Amino acid sequence: MSERTNPDGPTEQSVRAAVLDWFEQAWDPDLSLVEWRERLVDSGWAVPSWATDWFGRDLPAWADRTAHAAIREAGGVAVPLGGGFGLAAPTMYDHASDDVKASFLRDTLTGTLTWCQLFSEPGAGSDLAGLQATAVRDGDQWIVNGQKVWNTSADHADMGILVARSNWDAPKHRGLTYFLLDMHQPGVEVRPIRQMNEHSSFNEVFLNDVRIPHAHVVGEVGGGWAVARGTLSHERSYATSRDVKFAARASGRVVDEARIEAAEYNKTYVWYPQRQGRLDLVIDRAQTAERNGDPVLRNEMTAAISFHRAAEWTAKRSRAGRELGRPPGSEGSIGKLALSEVALRSNRVHSMISGANGMLTKTDDPIDAVVAEVLVSTPAQSIAGGTDEIQHNILGETVLGLPREPAPDRGLPFREVGR
Repeated sequence: MSERTNPDGPTEQSVRAAVLDWFEQAWDPDLSLVEWRERLVDSGWAVPSWATDWFGRDLPAWADRTAHAAIREAGGVAVPLGGGFGLAAPTMYDHASDDVKASFLRDTLTGTLTWCQLFSEPGAGSDLAGLQATAVRDGDQWIVNGQKVWNTSADHADMGILVARSNWDAPKHRGLTYFLLDMHQPGVEVRPIRQMNEHSSFNEVFLNDVRIPHAHVVGEVGGGWAVARGTLSHERSYATSRDVKFAARASGRVVDEARIEAAEYNKTYVWYPQRQGRLDLVIDRAQTAERNGDPVLRNEMTAAISFHRAAEWTAKRSRAGRELGRPPGSEGSIGKLALSEVALRSNRVHSMISGANGMLTKTDDPIDAVVAEVLVSTPAQSIAGGTDEIQHNILGETVLGLPREPAPDRGLPFREVGR
C-alpha cells in the first residue's frame, strides 16, 4: 500500500483537505508577495515535510508538492522560485547549526533572501572535489580567494552557497568546507558569460580576500564534500520545478507580484527548451518541408520520439519515488543521460530536415532561428549538471558494480596532486 494512502498516517486527500481549509481562512489577495509568503511559512505549509521546530509539520516528503499544488489550484501562490528554496534552504535544514538556521531559513523560504550556487571552477567542474578556491582561517573569520564559474543568478543574488578548500594537506574530498557568502560585500566581482547561442544565463565570480564569519560554516570544517553532495541531490528535484502555473482565476496583488517574479526568474531559462532539442517541432517541420515520406528521416524521428517517451516514464518513476520520501537512486543519472540522448537525437533530426539552412538565424521563417539555436544549444545538455561521462561512471560503479576508475590522486594530500 502506498504511503500516500496509508490508513495509519496522513493521506494525500487528508493533506489536501487540511491545506485548503487553512488557505480559505488565510488567503488575502491584497497582501504583498512577501507578506503572503511569511504567512505561508509560519503556517508550516511551505515545507510541511520539515520538523515543526523549523517551519514544517512533520509530514512525509510527498506532502510538500501536494501542498504547493493545492494552493496554486485554489488560486493562490506557493513558494519562491530559485536556488534559495530549492538548494540553499534544504541544505541548511539538513546540515546547518541551529544558529545558521535561525539566521537564514525564514527569509530564504519567503524569498526575501535570494541565493546562487558557487561550486564549479574553471579547472573543477566534473571533478568538483578538485576545486582550488582557498579558505584560510583568520580568528572568527575565513578569508576566501579564487574563481567560480557557471553561476546562475550570481549577478543579483544576496547570498551564495560556496565550497572552498580549507586544508591543502588533506585528500581532496576531505579538505573542503561549505560556507554561506554575502554576495554584496567588497571583493566579490561578478561577470556575465556570453554563450555561443547569444544568451548570458551564467556568470563567473571572482573572490578577492572575501571575508566570511566562521559562524556561517555549514557542517564541519573539512566536511564540505558531504554537504555539497547533499546540495547536489536536492538539485535533481529543483531542476524540475521551474515551470510554475497559475490558476486562471488567480488574481490580486500577491498573484501579480508572483507573475512578475516568475517572468523575471524564467528569463534565465528561456533557451532551455532549445537545449533539450525541441523534439516537439520535428513532425510539423518534416511535413512543412515535404520530407515526411523520407524513410531514413522517418526512422530517425520514430527512434527519437520513442526514446523520449521511455525517458519520460523513467522520470515519472523517479519523481514518484522522491515524493514518497525514498532516497535518490540510479534514476537521476539515467534521466540525465536520457535527456542528453534526446537532445542529440533531436539535433540530428533537425539537421537532416534543415540541411545547410540550419545555420541561418535570420530567414523569412522564424522557426529557422529556433532550430539554429537548437543546434548550438544542445551540446550544453551533455555538460550541465554533471557530464555524460561522469553519469556513466556513476552508473557503472554504483549500479552495475564495475571496478572504480583508477585514481592515482586518491589518498594523497591535495597539494601533492598534479594540476
